[in-house]
Amino acid sequence: MNSPTIVSADRLVSKRLAGRLLSLLVLSAAIVFAAGCGKAGPKNTVSGKVTLNGSPVMGDVVFVGGGKEAKGPILNGEYTINDPPIGEVDVLVKGLEGAAGAPAGGLKPPPGSKGDGLLDGAGAGSAVPAPAKYSQPGSLPKFTVKGGKQTHDIDLKP
Repeated sequence: MNSPTIVSADRLVSKRLAGRLLSLLVLSAAIVFAAGCGKAGPKNTVSGKVTLNGSPVMGDVVFVGGGKEAKGPILNGEYTINDPPIGEVDVLVKGLEGAAGAPAGGLKPPPGSKGDGLLDGAGAGSAVPAPAKYSQPGSLPKFTVKGGKQTHDIDLKP
């Protein structure tokens, strides 16, 4: 005859605890792995303010260098360019006529707009368009992008 196997309560508890700890360890590893798989933000950025006689400008800032072009919209006189070309770049400021997605003739505030920047196209608000001369290479001093996060303010003259 077979005698029944007797398992002590301590042994049963330790087996259950070991199983739960193993499950928790596997779940923790999966969470850490999943968190590490997300796309990181841009590695290099340049941001700053663009003004014309102290007033914020609207349009785009464009960096051209190393056979690459990177641009960022100017919103309420401020811009950010993600992943610009590294090294010396030409800096261009394009008014609304040359801005990304702008219709021919430029963007204009809608009739009855309060100038709050929310509906005025490219965050115009009280911003002024950049003079066309700044959309040409050599119209502004070159800038050296070193990598990481940098600030470069641009003060335009009429």
